[in-house]
Order: sequence, then structure tokens, then C-alpha cells
Amino acid sequence: MTKTVLITGATDGIGLLTARNLAAEGHTILLHGRSDAKLAAAKKEVGGTTETYRADLSNIAEVRAMAADIRKAHDRLDIMINNAGVLKLPKPITADGLDARFVVNTIAPYVLTRDLLPIIPADGRVVNLSSAAQAAVDVAAMRGQHTLDDMSAYAQSKLAITIWTRELAKELPDGPLFVAVNPGSLLASKMVKEGFGVAGNDLQIGASILRMAALSDTFADANGAYFDNDSRQFAQPHSAALDAGHSADVMTAIADVAVTLS
Repeated sequence: MTKTVLITGATDGIGLLTARNLAAEGHTILLHGRSDAKLAAAKKEVGGTTETYRADLSNIAEVRAMAADIRKAHDRLDIMINNAGVLKLPKPITADGLDARFVVNTIAPYVLTRDLLPIIPADGRVVNLSSAAQAAVDVAAMRGQHTLDDMSAYAQSKLAITIWTRELAKELPDGPLFVAVNPGSLLASKMVKEGFGVAGNDLQIGASILRMAALSDTFADANGAYFDNDSRQFAQPHSAALDAGHSADVMTAIADVAVTLS
């Protein structure tokens, strides 16, 4: 049975390769990107039944507008892969005074998912890109009260998306399924090349596990779980994600910032 799949950050890297793989299987692919030109090129490369949606994820108004456009075009979204992410940026602080790593990597996918929940069925899946790089979240920094270095902001944003994956799974135990995935460390993405100056490992490592998370029975009972593709198994995230008080503080900050930016 073919699915309708949204992939954010799908104009290059793991997102683009995952889109190509799923389109080749006959699924309908909704590609997200920031550039109309890159989206057009990605649509051509992916082929099959493919649609494009443009939004700057650092701008929550654009995120909400994209969600509205998707809801107008579709009454069902089977799979949502929140793949888009940033590490190093020329201007890491947004016009709203927030760290773009938190906005793009954590808050935008939260808002987008919340806005699309009405069309995601109970047997649907939300796959969130986490990372082996995880660190306890400085909630004040998430709120824009002070700044962090690149790696700290990135690692904290990835733990934060892992936290909200777990918390939405608890909130919605009857579905859809929420799972956080570390697709593999130092894969050959643009972010890795720019952030670490290395060529990186085969992107197919990441694309293959994202396909499994989206479709495989292996993940059928993985609601709220974290999968570490470096060890190729389900694992515990950073211990801070298991701290109820810390998780509650992070969820409050995410919700507060999302409202402020709306």
C-alpha cells in the first residue's frame, strides 16, 4: 500500500535520497525546502508523484502557512519525516532574537507536526531526526536569553526534539507513532561537510534507516522510542531526556516560544 510522505529538508542530503528511495517504491512524496529553484531540481530528480512546499523553517509564520497548504491539498498524511536541520550558520540568531538551531531543529518541526496532526491517521508515523550529539537543554538559551556556541546549540536542539518526540507519544498513545532516530554519525551531508570539514559516510546509511522508521514493522511498536543507527538498535537517549522535570521545562519552553513566534 502506497503512502503519502512529507520530508522536510528534502532538497539535498539524507532528505533528498530518502525521497528518491520512497518515490521509487511508488509513494507520494511531499518535498519541503527553502528555495524554489532547489525544490524544482529535487522534484525532477525524485520523480514519481511528487509535490513541493517552500518554507523557511526559521520563520514560524511560513511553517504554519506550509501546514495550511498541505492540509488544503491532502486529507491524509501517512508519514512525516522531520529531517531538516542546521548546525553552523552565518547568522545563527534570528530576527526574533532566538537561536536558529532551536527554531529550525526543534520548534519548527513541533509546530508543523501539531498543525498537521488532524490529517495524520492513527496508524501514521512521525519520524524525527535526532543525533548522537545530545546535551541537556539550556532552557534560557532556547528562550533567547543568552547565546550558545554552534555545537552546544545543535546538541541541545537534538535532545529537545527527542524530548518532544517522547512527550507527544505519551500524550497520544493511540497514534500516530512518534519515533526519534539518529540516522548515523558524520554522514556525507552538506551540514557535516560544512560543520566538520570531512567528506562523511555513505548517505544511504541514513536514508535506509529513515525508510525503515517510516514503513518497517520493526518500528511498529516503537512509539516514543529513540533509535541509534550507530549501534543499530533502540537505545536510551541522553539521561536528561529521562528526567521528568527537565522534559517538562523543555516542553513549556517549546510551547511558549511557538506561541510567541506565531
